[in-house]
Amino acid sequence: MTRFIGVASGKGGVGRTTIAINLATALSQFGREVILIDAHLSSPHIALHLGAPNVPKTIHHALRKTVHVKDAAYQHPSGLKLIPGSIRPEHQEDVPHKKFKDILLDLIGTCEVVIIDMGPSGDEVLSVMRATDDLLIIATPDLPSATEALKTIRKAKELGKNVLGIVLNRVRGDSTELSIENVETITDTRVIGVIQEDHDIREALKQKQPVVYSHPDSKVSIQIRKLAANLIGQEYSPGKRR
Repeated sequence: MTRFIGVASGKGGVGRTTIAINLATALSQFGREVILIDAHLSSPHIALHLGAPNVPKTIHHALRKTVHVKDAAYQHPSGLKLIPGSIRPEHQEDVPHKKFKDILLDLIGTCEVVIIDMGPSGDEVLSVMRATDDLLIIATPDLPSATEALKTIRKAKELGKNVLGIVLNRVRGDSTELSIENVETITDTRVIGVIQEDHDIREALKQKQPVVYSHPDSKVSIQIRKLAANLIGQEYSPGKRR
């Protein structure tokens, strides 16, 4: 059975797309069949992150039924399979986002896990959220991010969705940040992963590669693979990818 995991955030700028890309890549490194979908329909960024901005078939085309969703999938050199969004402004207008759940039905049985990079707000987010089985909430360790994460968590629970937990991203470990306990108290949700701020993330972006692929032994890559292993109930220790 295919599992649909939404990667969500209450606000932009928390590194949600970076986590989605690398989580999907890490799962594929563990031998899972994975597809990553860019469902930030009004402002998709995955193609830009991975150096594929002008692909002819995207999730936007699939939603408009001009291509089949399976035909919008591409293989990145890292091995990651993805369905990007269109960066053309005309494709981002009046997107029929309510059809998102319907087109995902065609992916059932084609892979084990679908990772869905969601936008931070708007009606499109609710349409995408309805299509997920589980949600992973990305936040940074500050009050605005935690507060907005709480709003997303409440909406997910209203829709009956399973919230796997919060991933604290871009953590520096200084005194200005909220602690894990602070975030859990504010959101009433468990923190299941901590990803540090790391220069290797920017280097990977420059190379148009997932950091777990370009810098596999970096601290941040190890943290992301631990998160991926946790999501599929697999043991992981650094140096072991399967």
